[in-house]
Amino acid sequence: MTVPRSDSARELAAKRAQRAPTSMFLRMLVRAAILRRGRAASALFAMVVAAAVATAMLNLYVDVQAKLQREFRNYGANIVLVGKDGTSLPAGTLERVDSALAGRGVAAPFGMIVASTGDGQPIVVAGTDFDRVRQLDRWWSVSSWPTEVPSSRAEDAREMGHPVLVGVRALAAVAPRNQTFDLSFHGRPLRVAPAGTVQTGAAEDSRIYISLADFVAWTGVQPSTIEVAASGSPEEVSAVMNRLAQAVPAAEVRPVRQIMEGEARVLGKTRSTLLAAAVLIILTSALCVLSTLMGWVFDRRRDFAIMKALGASGRLLNGFFAAEAAALGAAGALLGFLVGIGLAAWIGRANFHAPVAPRFSVLPVVLAGSIIVTLLAAIVPISLLRRVQPAVILRGE
Repeated sequence: MTVPRSDSARELAAKRAQRAPTSMFLRMLVRAAILRRGRAASALFAMVVAAAVATAMLNLYVDVQAKLQREFRNYGANIVLVGKDGTSLPAGTLERVDSALAGRGVAAPFGMIVASTGDGQPIVVAGTDFDRVRQLDRWWSVSSWPTEVPSSRAEDAREMGHPVLVGVRALAAVAPRNQTFDLSFHGRPLRVAPAGTVQTGAAEDSRIYISLADFVAWTGVQPSTIEVAASGSPEEVSAVMNRLAQAVPAAEVRPVRQIMEGEARVLGKTRSTLLAAAVLIILTSALCVLSTLMGWVFDRRRDFAIMKALGASGRLLNGFFAAEAAALGAAGALLGFLVGIGLAAWIGRANFHAPVAPRFSVLPVVLAGSIIVTLLAAIVPISLLRRVQPAVILRGE
């Protein structure tokens, strides 16, 4: 007498029947890697190297542009606003420029006149905002920046001299002993005291810089130039220029071509170098994987011949080999991603003195790319696998 099996027993038997091929497939994959550790390790190492380089390059590709742009901002303005026909800019221009920048840059106003020293020598005097210039022109070599004199001490400043920044060439002519001296503009005198010197190797070395408030109060002249260091890609800087032209129609907006063209050229070459290095190393790793998989097929011809003799179809063998290659690519991608994050951080510290933040959005790209590379490398070995003749191989021919 047969006892009918319960529904739960039948379901359990069905699940076991479904799991059997899958577990067998996984065991075969693991066993193939264990028995041929040397070839598996060499192929895995190649994929780890490729994934690590791809991860580092992609992380740097995203961060390097921002970091290089920050470095270029240390070299001064990339946009200049000048009053049309040499006139002064309207009141409130600086506020409109700040609004157009929207926090993505810094602007510094400059007003310039030709004044006279106590012995009648002409000298260029520029009025500016020292706090803004310190942010804009970090490349200036300044011994000490002047500090703003409070309004409560305005009378003392008239007697002791308004603090100014003097160019190194001008200093020898106007204050060789670093003493206070007098300037005159249209008959209006002003006593100034050198607070520090500036050296740039350019026209700034022959000028005297005074705070913009003192400059306007003394001369009655408003700024005629605003220098702007706008951050962003060349396209974003061009968009900023368009916004500035619309916000300040009384000004002529000009790019500082040496800075903008140099920045675009360096960024373009850096990106091209990163991509070229990544492609070259990935192709080299793909060739290494290809040679490893080719050797893998030759080493396992007898195994595949037995599988064919036992009834395995060509599609099954191809799928099994492709699964081995894909598993190799996935394992190499995960290990290489971790190595690549560390490599990118080290490059960022060594070259930009700033960490490169790990971007986990790169992981799917690296994972998919590694699997695709290994599958492409498996195409030729799979074509050789199709030619395996069980009778010939098993006879030892």
